[in-house]
Amino acid sequence: MRLFVLTSLTMVAFAANSVLNRLALADGAIGPAGFAAIRVGAGATVLLILLALRDRGVPRLPRPAIPAVVGLAAYMLGFSFAYVSMDAGLGALILFGGVQVTMFLGALREGERPPMARWAGAAMALAGLAVLNWPGGAGAPLPLAVLLMSAAAVGWGVYSLLGRKVRDPLHETTWNFVYCLPIVLLVLALSPGNMPRSEGVLLALLSGGVTSALGYALWYMLLPQLGATRGALAQLSAPVLALAMGAVFLGEAITSTAMLAAALILGGVATGLMPSVWARRKAPGN
Repeated sequence: MRLFVLTSLTMVAFAANSVLNRLALADGAIGPAGFAAIRVGAGATVLLILLALRDRGVPRLPRPAIPAVVGLAAYMLGFSFAYVSMDAGLGALILFGGVQVTMFLGALREGERPPMARWAGAAMALAGLAVLNWPGGAGAPLPLAVLLMSAAAVGWGVYSLLGRKVRDPLHETTWNFVYCLPIVLLVLALSPGNMPRSEGVLLALLSGGVTSALGYALWYMLLPQLGATRGALAQLSAPVLALAMGAVFLGEAITSTAMLAAALILGGVATGLMPSVWARRKAPGN
């Protein structure tokens, strides 16, 4: 139950990032590179404070984990630039659909053999994503936006795969954010965009300091318990949450097609996670 609650809380944070980013960019309150830079900077600051409080001292600068840093930077930048012209719910759909594929391929490459029920759950969830993305359903996004969000998906998928092996989630997340910051600042220098307004800065700070920094640290803590395929399936609930939150906070429409897709996605998540539930129930001593 604890794992389920913490995973659900993390998915709410992931969905909130889509809404906060789209909310800031929709009316030009901030540019995409500016949002990404403030988001990463705020996240790094909050995480450094938490790490210093935990370790009761000034954290020492370790060597960067290059693949994780590059994956995080690809996610942060692709995510922000894609949301210039994409609804929050649809963006989350493409993001986590791509994450699903990346994590499943990574798990198979490393020798993980998911049970048939998990494959069935993944197929059902991906069918829901396909329904939602069908032309005339949620609306066809611009090809460039799809490409940018797909790059973000690969980046986040790689970052999540690497997160299964970390021993200290807070430490690893903190330094990944710190080393990611120069990359997004370089992009900001090359593409400064419009002068940010106060509401855009506030939304970026909230996304970075709360839903990103704390959400990602929690996600790195949960990944060793979830594994690659369960982690990929769990993340497919985020587009459903983003659709609902987008409707409430951004006025984005929820069509009958979107409702059908949401049912397939949640059903796929439930089907995919079922083998683990039954395994625990049948374990000796339970």
